[in-house]
Amino acid sequence: MSEKPEVPDRRTLVLKPRLTDAEGRPDHGNPLRAVPVVATGEEGESGYPRYEGEGVAADIDPATGTVEAVTVDGEELPYGWVAEVAGD
Repeated sequence: MSEKPEVPDRRTLVLKPRLTDAEGRPDHGNPLRAVPVVATGEEGESGYPRYEGEGVAADIDPATGTVEAVTVDGEELPYGWVAEVAGD
């Protein structure tokens, strides 16, 4: 039997553009925005815990810290942008 990972109350998401380095490899560059989000106690569409704050809604896997779904002001991120959990 596996235990469910603990869901942190707060996380910080960083939004980054996807750039490429001199050799054409992906390089996410510096964060353009850092957003504190708090757990809502609900699951998002992806089945992972939902976090919200400052117009951002994100589903985050508590075991890995991976952002599974995210919207900013109700819209998807622009093509090529990424959202990551700070410190994970």
